[in-house]
Amino acid sequence: MSAPLSYTHGTSTTPLLGDTIGANLDRAVAAWPDREALVDVVSGRRWTYTEFGAAVDELARGLLAKGIGTGDRVGIWAVNCPEWVLTQYATARIGAIMVNINPAYRSHELAYVLRQSGVTLLVSSLAHKGTDHRALVDEVRGACPGLRETVYIGDPSWDALTEAAAEVPAERADAVAAGLSCDDPVNIQYTSGTTGFPKGATLSHHNILNNGYWVGRTIGYTEQDRVCLPVPFYHCFGMVMGNLAATSHGACVVIPAPSFDPAATLAAVQQERCTSLYGVPTMFIAELNLPDFASYDLSSLRTGIMAGSPCPVEVMKRVVAEMHMEQVSICYGMTETSPVSLQTRRDDDLEHRTGTVGRVLPHIEVKIVDPATGVTVQRGTSGELCTRGYSVMLGYWDEPERTAEAVDRGRWMHTGDLAVMRDDGYVEIVGRIKDMIIRGGENIYPREIEEFLHAHPKIADVQVVGVPHERYGEEVLACVVPRDAADPLTLAELKAYCDGRLAHYKVPSRLELLDSFPMTVSGKVRKIELRERYGTG
Repeated sequence: MSAPLSYTHGTSTTPLLGDTIGANLDRAVAAWPDREALVDVVSGRRWTYTEFGAAVDELARGLLAKGIGTGDRVGIWAVNCPEWVLTQYATARIGAIMVNINPAYRSHELAYVLRQSGVTLLVSSLAHKGTDHRALVDEVRGACPGLRETVYIGDPSWDALTEAAAEVPAERADAVAAGLSCDDPVNIQYTSGTTGFPKGATLSHHNILNNGYWVGRTIGYTEQDRVCLPVPFYHCFGMVMGNLAATSHGACVVIPAPSFDPAATLAAVQQERCTSLYGVPTMFIAELNLPDFASYDLSSLRTGIMAGSPCPVEVMKRVVAEMHMEQVSICYGMTETSPVSLQTRRDDDLEHRTGTVGRVLPHIEVKIVDPATGVTVQRGTSGELCTRGYSVMLGYWDEPERTAEAVDRGRWMHTGDLAVMRDDGYVEIVGRIKDMIIRGGENIYPREIEEFLHAHPKIADVQVVGVPHERYGEEVLACVVPRDAADPLTLAELKAYCDGRLAHYKVPSRLELLDSFPMTVSGKVRKIELRERYGTG
């Protein structure tokens, strides 16, 4: 009898939600009217579920007054703030499609996204990290003829938008909401492509509401939870795993700062008695490395989510022991799958939380296939991870050819990640198909070397990439953020540390010391940029 195949699916006696996002929020307001729904630490503003529901309804009617209808695209180009969250739920309420735009985008990227998605109304921050958003919008307006109006948060134009709600009776908004299907598109998120322009993953109410609900259910959210979100709302991590996971369970969203600040994050956890904290591993590393880390009272924490990239064992040990996050969960996903397919469970041991990205969530299928043939491989064998189910996107906005390249005829989403399924169904990510290093015919997975090097006392963070080599085809480069800039690691020290503990072909032959790594919007390190930067060295 042959070994079991790398296929699994999540079963559950709990059905998927059939709601739209607006209807689900209505249920939350009815169930938990007086509990807090949203807290903005910086401004001190707070909303109970009743108040939040009323603010969402007001903004939805304001959008209707501005001529926004079902299927129209509304762009959101802003840092984390309450208005971002209100826009998310207000657009969903009336069936408009919210288009997430990275606040770091410049004119070239902004113009492309506005034009490609057909945004008619843009909600924007006034500025981001010294960049004047108004000036950039004025610059691209001529290239975006479909853009009718821009509303700026913290500006009279925002007040005018909410005041316009008076022109639209509640009955009209209710009638629009009643005509919506949970399968309607509600969100476009642009994935940071490594080549060419980004693609607009188009997601439905059904996609993201259910994914948020199941992520929250898996870590045991109730109306007692308070979720600190230093991760960006413009990515699924913030708006789905954060906002929708919270509101579908009556929990409270806490915004610690407009963008990630480790001290502000821990201060918010302490002040608001948060029970859950999110972040990519580099965020947790930054928090743990604060000189006054021990002075923060984090005893209210019990859980949280770490995602975006693998968590080093030493970091996970500290998060559990020193941040009180005994039930912290690892999630794996991608924007195109709403995003989470695999997640560790609350009672998983340290090895499963650091060696794997969990097991399949309910109502989702996962398989691992031979990248060349598409045939499902046996468990314990490396191949491409594919996922199928309610979470797979509707497609890339207005790009059927690129959709067909990613989603096959069986509706399997091909992730591009190399993975191994264990006998217990837990999945290890061993690298990107594009990231695998081939040195002199040997296949090298950077993740293995990174895990090993993380235990070095002089290394705060490390990324391993392959760069061209005349003799071997590729050689191994370690890009290191030193723990102490005054006492940096040398290549000789690195090689001595690896000697006899790693196969010779895996030992880095080059070392680069960095202050930080280039990141994608979703918190993943841009390895392609490291390869391009140092590939000619």
